[in-house]
Amino acid sequence: MSQQPSADAPVQHAQPSVGSIAAHRPHTLAGSPVTNLDPDIDADLDAYAEYAEGAAADTELPQGRFLDRERSWLAFNERVLELAEDPATPLLERANFLAIFASNLDEFFMVRVAGLKRRIATGVASRSASGLQPREVLELIWTRSRELMARHAACYQQDIAPALADEGVHLIRWPDLTEKEQARLFTLFRQQIFPVLTPLAVDPAHPFPYISGLSLNLAVVVRNPVSGHRHFARVKVPPLLSRFLEASPQRYVPLEDVIAAHLEELFPGMEVLAHHMFRVTRNEDLEVEEDDTENLLQALEKELMRRRFGPPVRLEVEESIDPYVLDLLVRELKMSDAEVYPLPGPLDLTGLFGIAALDRPELKFPKYIAGTHRDLAEVESASAPDVFAALRERDVLLHHPYDSFSTSVQAFLEQAAADPDVLAIKQTLYRTSGDSPIVDALIDAAESGKQVLVLVEIKARFDEQANIKWARKLEESGCHVVYGLVGLKTHCKLSLVVRQEGDQLCRYSHVGTGNYHPKTARLYEDLGLLTADPQVGADLSDLFNRLSGYSRRETYRRLLVAPKSLRDGLVARINKEAAHHEAGRPAYVRIKVNSMVDEAIIDACYRAARVGVPIDIWVRGICAIRPGVAGLSENIRVRSILGRFLEHSRIFAFGNGGEPEVWFGSADMMHRNLDRRIEALVRVKDPAHRASLSRLLETGMSDSTSSWHLGPDGNWTRHAADADGQPLRHVQEMLIDARRRRRATP
Repeated sequence: MSQQPSADAPVQHAQPSVGSIAAHRPHTLAGSPVTNLDPDIDADLDAYAEYAEGAAADTELPQGRFLDRERSWLAFNERVLELAEDPATPLLERANFLAIFASNLDEFFMVRVAGLKRRIATGVASRSASGLQPREVLELIWTRSRELMARHAACYQQDIAPALADEGVHLIRWPDLTEKEQARLFTLFRQQIFPVLTPLAVDPAHPFPYISGLSLNLAVVVRNPVSGHRHFARVKVPPLLSRFLEASPQRYVPLEDVIAAHLEELFPGMEVLAHHMFRVTRNEDLEVEEDDTENLLQALEKELMRRRFGPPVRLEVEESIDPYVLDLLVRELKMSDAEVYPLPGPLDLTGLFGIAALDRPELKFPKYIAGTHRDLAEVESASAPDVFAALRERDVLLHHPYDSFSTSVQAFLEQAAADPDVLAIKQTLYRTSGDSPIVDALIDAAESGKQVLVLVEIKARFDEQANIKWARKLEESGCHVVYGLVGLKTHCKLSLVVRQEGDQLCRYSHVGTGNYHPKTARLYEDLGLLTADPQVGADLSDLFNRLSGYSRRETYRRLLVAPKSLRDGLVARINKEAAHHEAGRPAYVRIKVNSMVDEAIIDACYRAARVGVPIDIWVRGICAIRPGVAGLSENIRVRSILGRFLEHSRIFAFGNGGEPEVWFGSADMMHRNLDRRIEALVRVKDPAHRASLSRLLETGMSDSTSSWHLGPDGNWTRHAADADGQPLRHVQEMLIDARRRRRATP
């Protein structure tokens, strides 16, 4: 699995360079992706309070039926850590998982912990759905995250670094370098590092400097040899320089070690007594007033500047730090002892993304290159599939990354941009790559005179700046760019192409579960439907009109759309399964999501399970449902799968009395998705597609598939081997093998 995109910076072997291993902060498609973070903890708690008040009169469900959301997120990140600890995982992939764990935890503190602290500071003490007060949740986080961070550091120190050394990749510290290597790095320091360093003194004339979030810093203690006075200074490790420097082939040393070894160059005439690494995590969530949509872009840009100055929520320090220096940092940063995390160096193991990107294929998952979907390959021309011709024959169900994104969705939009018969393209963009062929295709379409509407979600967390850039580029090319509805993020994944065919206008549509991001489409597991179905086309036309104009449509033909119809539509279908079961008709509920938190959906599952409906939930990250409780959820099973690809699709399947119904789309079962976002699910019409998705769900939930099982106590247990100790197959391996066999069949 690659929970975050991998670094692709080149590795220099001859002369050490600042670009040896690039400093890498992955795209947090997060919202990373991976991370299942909610943008507003206040809204979570307020939504639960409103739900509990409204549901209290008509529910007999017991208290304590919801697992704690924050504890569940920490358990998700523990599963990531278990993949790093697993000797069966290829070695550089283990390093990658260590980096993912660290990156995930950074975002968790920046958003969720920061939100809890804000709620406590303002005196708002609503209980969460699990029954805990914010202070109790915060203390739980401090305790559990400390344990996990200690495991994380131990895994690196005692397992990964030694194992890499056995394979010829040495992650070493400054004292371990040879004299020749140290001399080479001294030259590098003088030429490429020293010019960008800025030591900041702390004394009556120099106040304690601002410490930016997630930056690595050296706390330096120096002494004036004339006066004998000791002084404190801070040196920031430049974030845009390489994190690991290659001292000689396959021997890497942290950048901060090189700086620390040459501090006398920064403080000439002073005695350097000590230096200690530290790192601060700050509140980096955004708070933007959206009352005036015309100024939303400018307001967001200002808030992005303010983000850097959020209050601190975590202080990581080397465990060898001098008590005097630690006391100074805690005092100046106004932090509590509970927020200090002493760790063995090196700090900030997100730098391992660069190491994981080394060109050592034997230490990684076997390479997989997606092929063109067979329904598109049948109409492939000299250079690319004729997507419109294929869709006139049948709907195409895509499963990425097993099916190529570039020869399906990307080809669909590029063909639409170049086709003179295409009159209009309408598109949502939540996240995309910096060199996006999708954006290029939309620009080409606009410049050729087509009507192009692009809904850019500029509030996509941690991608705000990039999305502002692309929004402006699209506007300059002649695209109509809109930013969605006030108070709602537009998270649905939709494309609509209007084409003149004879005397008719035909609509071609794409509805997906993942972003229009060609790079992450190779790493994220997602679904997409390409179709010429008139009902889907009409639905997308209506929904785009709502997003760009003043339409108040709330019902659709083949879509369920949040925030109006999606939750109610799913609850109604879960309730109908209970009625089918009681009437003796086939009934089941199968759900695959990233997060399962929404109380109304969970309670509907509990009610259906109590009358005997079997309910299977496949969740990647957070899950607040408590399975296996007598009298409540004996018929509910919960599984989690993590692997080389990030499981990202959302699927909802119902027995429906013997006429199975399957939906998929962009929505997770969270308050933010169902109440504060525009989300869309599409009903799968083709029986073969429904059967394919049902088989996928059955495979993911099977006891013969490698997965984690959730218990009623909220603990996850990994099931990676059978009773005889034989490894269980991973669903992703099965899908890769199936695609390879299909391509090998004449």
